[in-house]
Amino acid sequence: MKTSLYPLMSLRDIVVFPHMVAPLVVGRTKSIHALEDAMEKRTEILLVAQQDSKVDDPEESEVYRVGTLAVVMQLLRLPDGTIKALVEGKRKAEVVSFVPHEKFMQAEVRFREDTEDDIKGVEIYVRQLRNSFEELADVNRKIPHEVLKSVKKIEENGKLVDVISAHLPIKAREKQAILEIDSVPQRIEKVLEAISRELELAELEKDINTRVKRRMGKTQRNYFLGEKVKVIQNEIGQNEDGVDEIGELEQSLKKKELPTIVRDKAQKELKKLRNMPPMSAETTVVRNYVDCILTLPWKKKTRAKLNIDKAENILNEDHYGLEKPKERILEYLAVQAQVKKLQGPILCLVGPPGVGKTSISRSIARAMGRKFTRISLGGVRDEAEIRGHRRTYVGAMPGKIIQAMQKVGVANPVFCLDEVDKMSTDFRGDPSSALLEVLDPEQNNAFNDHYLDLDYDLSEIFFVTTANNLDGIPLPLQDRMEIIRLNGYTEEEKQYIAEGFLIPKQLRVNGFKPDDIVLTTGATLEIVRRYTREAGVRNFERTIASVFRKIARDRLKKKAKNKKYRVTATSILKYLGTPKYRFGLAEERDEVGLVTGLAWTAVGGDLLQIEATLMPGTGKMMVTGKLGDVMQESAQAALSYVRSRAMRLGLEPDFYRKLDLHVHVPEGAIPKDGPSAGITMATALVSAILKLPVNHEIAMTGEITLRGRVLPIGGLTEKLLAAKRGNIKEVLIPKENERNLADVPLNIRRSLTIHCVENVDDVLEKALVLKEGITLFKDVPLASVLGDYTVSSHNTPH
Repeated sequence: MKTSLYPLMSLRDIVVFPHMVAPLVVGRTKSIHALEDAMEKRTEILLVAQQDSKVDDPEESEVYRVGTLAVVMQLLRLPDGTIKALVEGKRKAEVVSFVPHEKFMQAEVRFREDTEDDIKGVEIYVRQLRNSFEELADVNRKIPHEVLKSVKKIEENGKLVDVISAHLPIKAREKQAILEIDSVPQRIEKVLEAISRELELAELEKDINTRVKRRMGKTQRNYFLGEKVKVIQNEIGQNEDGVDEIGELEQSLKKKELPTIVRDKAQKELKKLRNMPPMSAETTVVRNYVDCILTLPWKKKTRAKLNIDKAENILNEDHYGLEKPKERILEYLAVQAQVKKLQGPILCLVGPPGVGKTSISRSIARAMGRKFTRISLGGVRDEAEIRGHRRTYVGAMPGKIIQAMQKVGVANPVFCLDEVDKMSTDFRGDPSSALLEVLDPEQNNAFNDHYLDLDYDLSEIFFVTTANNLDGIPLPLQDRMEIIRLNGYTEEEKQYIAEGFLIPKQLRVNGFKPDDIVLTTGATLEIVRRYTREAGVRNFERTIASVFRKIARDRLKKKAKNKKYRVTATSILKYLGTPKYRFGLAEERDEVGLVTGLAWTAVGGDLLQIEATLMPGTGKMMVTGKLGDVMQESAQAALSYVRSRAMRLGLEPDFYRKLDLHVHVPEGAIPKDGPSAGITMATALVSAILKLPVNHEIAMTGEITLRGRVLPIGGLTEKLLAAKRGNIKEVLIPKENERNLADVPLNIRRSLTIHCVENVDDVLEKALVLKEGITLFKDVPLASVLGDYTVSSHNTPH
């Protein structure tokens, strides 16, 4: 057996066949030296494939023994140090033995010749090979057209097989197996098998493309590639991401505890989702809907141990006062301890800003051991904000109620609906009407959100709504709630809250230690009286924070980090500047035609000054001060009462014809309305007409009738708090409001002398300052009062 010595170069992922021209990029040192040696000696080089392409420096056992002897046609050095070589395969050879060399691999090789056993059989194989390759070239665009032309011209069978094998889109391992076969018929058979397999794959790909195109509509042509991937993955039995996601949803559905109707609905939607194209817009809608169902707490509840004493302690720790809401919550807990299932109460806390309506809702949750959630309804004007949008709309989502339940994660939280009186109505619907179902204990066990389209049970939620004024809440909605009024704080309560809550909090927020600043009782009272005028403590807290910030700046400026400060009533001026409000009596002395009234506002009670004056004229009456219709009518009613009492008051019956009357309520930029200033206006008119001063230590409130009766008013507690803040000594209130005095704090009742009056005559006698021995009303016969009018059982006055 004749052998020859040739340099050897191993190749990665490529098999060079005889009669094949191939460009090679060579970077390994041994390979470069082998090429250079072959080029210098003008000899052939043996090209063999590596068994593992990942090995960088293969050993003798890691290369195949059969390869191709090739001629190096061209060498080109590249800037990065690699060599681009152009080689042409000449004949097949086999390694007999490896010969050591210091720079490259070399081997003793022997040549391998092709054998043709059956000439007739080979011709049939060759014809079939040509036809199959032409068919493959038609479906596989990677085979160049020039290759097909050259194949048609080849007459030698062995060369034909080698050229076709070199251009087949198959793996290097399979090409190596073809190269090692010497029998031409066997080699053709192996190549035909590979071509047949490639044709089958091409046919399958064509079939996949056809099925995908049939599935895709005209509007979804752009998603063709995505669908193609999906069908391919289905063919080879792999799952895509979308299927995995659906599987996750199904697993979540199995684990989730749901009502039967809800589970059936979710399974139906999942079945629909599985049959949808993943790129479809409807797919996202259905997926989001199923997510919404699965994230809602249908049966998951907070299980808390009921401890009335602990709950009461928590409520008292967090808030001072507010006895009514605390009492109602403790009653609910007591009943819940006796009953297995109890419908959640629906409380409506009504009061001025800053009295703790929202914060007590959080305390309720803490006291009950439940989770807390809150939504603000201020400015909500769309009914869909409550009930959600129907899924037919683009971007549809559940309403605020369902969204809040998703976030809180349990079916029985404490749910605060904040600012329920600030909702408005427009063409999109009335959100307050949508709340009727939410806050109705008889209906909210089957609340139907438009997006969810399933009945959801809200009956175990503890609802707490807050409002500043009942006027903004429709009557049907008020009827569904238990209304608890929260009154403003007294000076003593504000002082207690400051010492127990506000001052420690602001010390901590502003970076002070508890003993760094001492705010004396006199200083807190000074802030309450002269720098804040409110029912709550929100502005009070801001003012305290302002004092602490100024102290922090002073401390930093003087570089005295450990300096202690004591703020007193006299030094508070240094930090807060000129007082904003005047504290003390509404008026400093008795005045004619000037009366102090009591008013109710959204931020608590207030003192209201009413002035009356006379001028020569023709009987006209002018009312100013930006008053509403009701208040202007009260002024007219007051004047009619004075005219009807003219004779008893010692006036001429036609006294008003020679005078013009002017009633004015100061602070004219602020709108004012309501009937409760009736007796105040009547007192001011009588004082001005009779020129009798009014006791400046008295304030009054009450509605007047033409007959002089005093009718009840609202907001009594707030008004009495305002009187206390204004340092008023006596207050006149309607007799029918006497029953409301039980709701007024005891210290307020003790600090005021409260007179309950039934008619305006009693008011005038208590309010006007008379000289000794002078009586206000004169004894006048009825006929004199009526003048020319007569009373008859059959005739009307004429």
